[in-house]
Amino acid sequence: MTDTTTDPAIAVSDAASLHAPVIAWFDKHARDLPWRRPEAGAWGVMVSEFMLQQTPVSRVLPVYEQWLARWPRPADLAAEAPGEAVRAWGRLGYPRRALRLHGAAQAITERHGGDVPSDHGQLLSLPGIGEYTAAAVASFAYGQRHAVLDTNVRRVFARAATGIQYPPTATTAAERKLARALLPEEEATAARWAAASMELGALVCTAKNEDCARCPIAGRCAWRLAGKPAYEGPARRGQTYAGTDRQVRGKLLAVLREAVAPVDQAALDAVWHEPVQRARALDGLVADGLVEPLEDGVYRLPLG
Repeated sequence: MTDTTTDPAIAVSDAASLHAPVIAWFDKHARDLPWRRPEAGAWGVMVSEFMLQQTPVSRVLPVYEQWLARWPRPADLAAEAPGEAVRAWGRLGYPRRALRLHGAAQAITERHGGDVPSDHGQLLSLPGIGEYTAAAVASFAYGQRHAVLDTNVRRVFARAATGIQYPPTATTAAERKLARALLPEEEATAARWAAASMELGALVCTAKNEDCARCPIAGRCAWRLAGKPAYEGPARRGQTYAGTDRQVRGKLLAVLREAVAPVDQAALDAVWHEPVQRARALDGLVADGLVEPLEDGVYRLPLG
């Protein structure tokens, strides 16, 4: 099969014809999410972007609301111990994100007077902020013109513009080039396009059971017009959880989050039957800075 992702020019000769229908669809069908409301501000957008990485909206919503109620500004979070961020993260998964968000809050407080910077380069220099998050905050919070490439957007572009069912496993230079070529010139329209194409991938152009009948650009979709050719890339493996070190780490952290005092080894030993895996998971939590070992074999969430 020809890899059309290497030549985005063939797909974007009429890019403007995609913008209006997708944005119009978004205006009508976008979910009312708290981080999209004006009162969320840049900090609310940033918190949501950290939480939504690899985590569905339904799980993020209650934690997001509690987080912003407790820490409405970066300085509020920065003033607390990093372990409190881990505790409040609950069962969102990938708890290192909580530590990174805490580190970003400290940097914002120290370097930017407590306000999330609007400059893309300054966002990118914050701890825990990568290419995607910097572009997302600049676009969604400040209405700037950036290519915002999450999994949903990449899937929409792969299908609509390049005619393949799924994008590559990792973001490629060709995808970045395509995304830049598809960006509307006007800043506010570009920011709206970023949010709209992401929502389209989340609600309609999903990984499985895509609903082409509801898609505003189905008539222009290269993959659909080609007869929806089957994916021919590397096998796409679903993530497993049961029995993995991730599950054990989650169980260990749950004990520490719920404890008001340091926890002894015996309490941690009780959460998992296999001692070698349990020890490996605990060592990993310590190495990642999520758990702090104390004397006499007791553990706590990190204080600093």
